[in-house]
Amino acid sequence: MTENLPAADIDVCICTFRRPHLAATLASVARQNLDPAQKIRVIVADNDDHPAARATVADAAQRHALQCTYVHAPARNISIARNACLALATAPLIAFIDDDERASPHWLAALTEALEKTGADAALGPVRAVYRPESPAWLKEGDFHSSLPVWKNGKIVSGGAGNVLLRRGSAPELRFREDLGRCGGEDTAYFHEFVGAGGRIVFAGGALVTENVPEERERFLWLLRRRFRFGQTHGLLLLEAAPDASMRVKNAALAAAKAAFCLSLSLLNFSRGRAVRFWTLRGALHAGAASRLMARKRKEETCPPIFP
Repeated sequence: MTENLPAADIDVCICTFRRPHLAATLASVARQNLDPAQKIRVIVADNDDHPAARATVADAAQRHALQCTYVHAPARNISIARNACLALATAPLIAFIDDDERASPHWLAALTEALEKTGADAALGPVRAVYRPESPAWLKEGDFHSSLPVWKNGKIVSGGAGNVLLRRGSAPELRFREDLGRCGGEDTAYFHEFVGAGGRIVFAGGALVTENVPEERERFLWLLRRRFRFGQTHGLLLLEAAPDASMRVKNAALAAAKAAFCLSLSLLNFSRGRAVRFWTLRGALHAGAASRLMARKRKEETCPPIFP
């Protein structure tokens, strides 16, 4: 691995936990079509109890002539790993990509171009799911694993940290919440705070990354639990924004009503498989929000466990 080399223009951050795909992710980062004058550094934060990914990072650094920095950030808490990356980043631009994703050759160039053209503080790109040939037809048709940012009133208000480029100076003190790092939602909360602090996010449609969907994530129950967890994060943010009892009851009632409405549409569309799944998953999202708003327990005690 390379250390103490000249400062980079972009720090590419990858948090990893026992993922063999990390080698492919690093290789895809090495194949970026960038201006030769632009220098990138890869920061890999290993969230495993033992520094298991060190050899993989060292091999990729040598094989692809990558400038890499490896940091052991144990605790099986993704926020600890993400924050370790932020602490080590020194470049004016910071990118995040997940360790089970593969970047297209124009990924960084498209993200950078989006920031340069708009003057925004962050750019989010699409994550396209890649399904196995044996994957169920309903899963491919619905494409429930691909992801895009969340828009509200024409503005991006949240998204995932699997495909993003940040200006390091936009929110230098902002960190990922460790109380959400085990059950998920830490990236949603991060961008919620980012926007709340005045950060502007744009969409970079050409900054594509792909993610292979493993067999264990092809079950509809897995998708239901995931959407429910997303809803719990949303409920938590609503609760923290308006903690008084009256607003809590109002927001919980609204979320429950939305869940019931989605369930009704699911039943009405029982003969249309895609519509049934769409509205059922949408209902699970609102049910998760309602459950968090009505629960007395802390978020980390009520949300589903993080998935492999």
